[in-house]
Formats: sequence, structure tokens, C-alpha cells
Amino acid sequence: MYRRDISSFVLLAVQISFLTGCENSPAKEPEAAGVATVSETTKAEHTDVDGEDWPVFLGDRNYSLSKETGLLKSWPKQGPRLVWDREIGTGYSAPSVRGNRLVIHHRIDDVEIVECLDAGSARVLWKYESPSSFSDPYGYNNGPRCTPLLTKDRCYTFGAQGRLLCLELETGEKIWERETQKEFNIPRAFFGVGATPILEGNRLIVLVGGQPNSGVVAFDAKTGKTLWESVGKKTWEGVETGWPEPKKYKWSGEEMLVSYSSPVAATIHGKRHILCLVRQGLVSIDPETGEENFKYWFRSRLHDSVNAARPVVIGDTILISAAYRTGAALLKVSPDGKNVQELWRDKRNLMTHWSTATPLAGYVYGFSGRHENEAALKCVKVETGEVVWQSPGWEGSIDHLTPVSKSTVKNSKTGNVEAWPYYGRGSSIYAEGNLIVLGERGTLALVKASPDSFQEISRFKPVRMEYPCWAAPVLSRGKLFLRCDNALVCYDIKAPSSK
Repeated sequence: MYRRDISSFVLLAVQISFLTGCENSPAKEPEAAGVATVSETTKAEHTDVDGEDWPVFLGDRNYSLSKETGLLKSWPKQGPRLVWDREIGTGYSAPSVRGNRLVIHHRIDDVEIVECLDAGSARVLWKYESPSSFSDPYGYNNGPRCTPLLTKDRCYTFGAQGRLLCLELETGEKIWERETQKEFNIPRAFFGVGATPILEGNRLIVLVGGQPNSGVVAFDAKTGKTLWESVGKKTWEGVETGWPEPKKYKWSGEEMLVSYSSPVAATIHGKRHILCLVRQGLVSIDPETGEENFKYWFRSRLHDSVNAARPVVIGDTILISAAYRTGAALLKVSPDGKNVQELWRDKRNLMTHWSTATPLAGYVYGFSGRHENEAALKCVKVETGEVVWQSPGWEGSIDHLTPVSKSTVKNSKTGNVEAWPYYGRGSSIYAEGNLIVLGERGTLALVKASPDSFQEISRFKPVRMEYPCWAAPVLSRGKLFLRCDNALVCYDIKAPSSK
């Protein structure tokens, strides 16, 4: 499909959105700040369905890789069975699921809400509310961006203004809290706080983004005490940029250290690394001490730019990618873990904006493109960086399709209202040989994960899912959870014979 056709299609949807007006967050009178509200029972219904938890951002395998089995091989025309749907406040954070508890972080009016639901019924078990005055300078929504992190007994969240919370998973009662924007010297960021923390042993690793050397901070997960601070001036002062000017970076003390890329922990050549893709580039940190192992400059020359996709570890190599004319690079870690060698770098083959590419059997599948009208799902060979295939999600003519909303089209041949044809800057989950793709305008598709060619198996338009659908989808025990700007839905994608 020609890019001009996609651009004109998207433009028409924007005009429709303008005429119909933006959807507002559901109104609600805020309660007292920092208060946990507990239902009569905080017990979630028992589930005996086989499957996995999805307790952290992009799942336990870091890259939306699921081992769920017995899923539907194709979907009915109107989609799988809807279990429940629910209106929520604004935000871009994905839900997390542990057992039969689902936690979602959202905002209503001037209150950020950490809310625990029964995953099977959406019944509220508890919620914790705290004030927020964050206003996105680019006009995006003002809700939280980071995904809750769930352990056996705790829930960690990181709000849009840097409030780091540790709550009891059973009751929502606060255990500890850190106000990072007040406690660290953090320059104003583009879109607020957006890098989800990770847990490494008893260390909660947080990309705080503080000057001069608090870009990454480790907190004691039990108490909230600061254990170490790392990354900043000492990392990037005098580093070669590869730019015409400046050839070597000179630290000003006022630059942003912000990252929108969640760190990842990995063992490479027997050594444990915390890999952080901050604004200036990739840094490896020793989780015990905070000492740096290696660094690699990886920043767009555009000021208004971010690194947002997570580093992808494949054996002893690391794939990093970004939009804003940055592209992708494959780095090989030395046996001593102290250096990296650039195997290839390409400014055009894979430009992931915020969704992380999924590694599978020597290939990665990821969404490339800064803007919706240039976005495509790509299959890239890891060893060489070669683009094996790419698709915007729709291969045929659009002459018979007319946008009727910002997320649907009318098919003049059938008279039916259908899902948006293109994926845009989507997200996906790999499960049982397929990619479950959530397009940014709410289209849900099942795509074969094969380097042979792009092959879409099924697609439909989930209820309530409207532009923008920028939160990553979640799969747990055969249930698929989807979140857009103001709604959360659950579909059952388990095959009947597997229940």
C-alpha cells in the first residue's frame, strides 16, 4: 500500500475525531490523598485454569513471550468471547496479573489510582489514591505511563510525576513511598515518567533520571531505602558521539537523563547485567554495586526525541532500536562483560518507537516508525539486520473502506462497520506460533510468526478499544487484557477443548 494512501486515510480519521470531540475521563470527586479504599472482601475468586501470570511489564520473559497453550487457532468474525469490559481513567500503563488479581494504574481528574481487580470478573478488591498535577506538555493524556510490578505480596508503581509506591498486594495498604522528583535533581522531561522499574533480587531498579549521576537508582525493595545511584555525567562526559559536532559530548548539567525504556536484567557470559537505554545511550550496570560495565552512545540528533523500546538480549548480543532517525544496532558483549562490539547499525531497518521488538529463532518482529502513517510491522534477521518482510497490516485496496470513527471503517461492499485496516504503531504478544497484534486504533489481529511472509489469520474490533491503544496487551491463563485511553477489556482466547 502506498504511504500517501495511508496518510490520507489517517488524516480523515483525525478530522472525524476533531468533529466528534475528544472523549473525556469519567468524572469523579477525588478522595483524600494517599488513601487505600478496601472492599468488603479483598479475596479474589479462585482460578484453576492452567496458564501463566503476567506480573510485570511485557511478562516474565521481558519481551511479550508467552508459553500459554490451548489457545484459539483463529478467531470468530466478531472476535472471541468477551469476559468483561470496564471504564477506567486515563493513562498508558498496561495492567499486570498475578493469580486472579489484576492491577491497573490510571488517573481520574487530579487523582492517580492504583486499583486491584478480580481478573475474572473485574470486581474491585481495593484501590489506592494519591494526588497528581502532571500535565503533559505535548497534549497527550496526563495519566500514569508505567506498568505495575507485582510480587507474591507487594505491588510497586511509578506515577507520572515520579511517585514510587510500594503497596500490600492483598489490601492496598501503603508500605513505603518515595517522591523522586522532590528527592532528586530531575530536569523536566518530555512526557513525564515512563520507564517501568524492574526487580532484581531485593533491588528495585528505577530510571529516575536525576542529575548529575542519578540516572539509575536502586532502592531496597522492602524498605525503599536508596542503595546506589549511577549513570550521568561520569558516564557520558567526553564520549564520542559519531556526530559532526560535537564529536565528543560535553556535559552541561542541565540535560535530561530521562528514559522511556524499561531496563532489563540479563546474564551474559555468566555475568549479571542491568541494561538501561537512557536518553544518551545504552549502559550496563552491576546490580550489586551500581558500577558501570560498558556504555554505547545511541541518541538521535533531534532534541525532541526519546529512547523508549527496551534493549533486547539475544545470547551474547543486544539489539537496541529507536525512532527519530536513530534506527537499530546489534552489539556483541565481550567475554569479560566490560565492552561491546558493534556488529551492525542501520538507521532505517527497525525504528521502534515505544513497543519492544519480540525475538524469535534468529529474527525479531517489531513495529517500526515514528509516525502512524509510516509505521509497519517488520520481520528483521538479527544476524544481518536485513528486513525480511514488512507490512502496515493491510495489503489490499482501501477504495471500498471509509472511516466512520477514529477506530473503525465502513465497508461499502458489505455495509458493515469493521476494524481499522492498518496497525500503525502497534504492540504484540507471541503465543503458540502466532503474534497477537493490537493496533494503535484498536484493531486486534492474529498474525503468523514466520519469516516466510506476512500472514494475517484473523482480525476484529474489540469493544471499547479506541485510538490511542498504546498500552501493551497482556495474556494470562487464556485471558487477553487490552487497555486504551479510558477502558479496560478482557477476552477469553482459550480454545473450548482446552478448558
